[in-house]
Amino acid sequence: MSNRPAFADLPLPENALDWIKAAPDGLGRLLRTLEWLRSPGGCAWDRKQTHESLKRYAVEEAHELGEAVDGGDPAKIREELGDLLLQVVFHAQLGWEAGTFDFDAVAEGMARKLWSRHEHVFGAVVAQTPEAVEMAWEQAKKKEREGKAGTLAGVPKSLPALSRAYRLGERAARVGFDWPDPKGALDKVAEEAKELVADQAAGKPPARELGDLLFALVNVARHLGCDPEEALQQTNDRFTARFGTVEELARQRGLETQTSTLAQLDALWDEAKAAEKARG
Repeated sequence: MSNRPAFADLPLPENALDWIKAAPDGLGRLLRTLEWLRSPGGCAWDRKQTHESLKRYAVEEAHELGEAVDGGDPAKIREELGDLLLQVVFHAQLGWEAGTFDFDAVAEGMARKLWSRHEHVFGAVVAQTPEAVEMAWEQAKKKEREGKAGTLAGVPKSLPALSRAYRLGERAARVGFDWPDPKGALDKVAEEAKELVADQAAGKPPARELGDLLFALVNVARHLGCDPEEALQQTNDRFTARFGTVEELARQRGLETQTSTLAQLDALWDEAKAAEKARG
């Protein structure tokens, strides 16, 4: 790990900000800021945090970055990247305090991983097309996993369920456990839907067959080159906007959505959908 002063060697509180600003670059100033916040003279909340207490924030910040990218505002993307970087630096600070790793070790490990996975750039492997690069990348990752757990190891359980299902199907496909085309995956959807209907008719709990149906749909998405999480989020956004239009149309016509009939709401829904299509 890189040489850093112990907490006892940090400056006096009145000199803390000058010491932080004296770092040569933005990353250095961020590292020093976290170091000070975690010190005895820093912040009580920051000193209380652990890897476990912080993990949810990394997930939240990653989702907020995704929203910023979808929005296309460079300033917002920069801001959210900073929020996500804070989580990395915070965990690295905890590692330094425990004597296990620090930010430099995290960055060095990532650099070495990139070198090993880009043998077509830094080594003798030849890969001239995106498809060949992807194949080389997978071969490099396969080498890294040799001697470790099975094919599906390393897919985090904490991923959103749709994303995890996508990654599990992707990993299984690498060893040939997959349909050759989207039709096989679509046939599986039809099969699982029938089983769900049969279980419902028999009064059985729906969770298992519903899960199987969702998993099959994720495999269809994978074969079509579509991110199921993104596809569902887009549908969520469309539903939210369209339902908002339904409520606005109901308000304009003196209707209460809570007391309107399903037929009335369906008519407003179709009107909102038509208006959406007209807007392109």
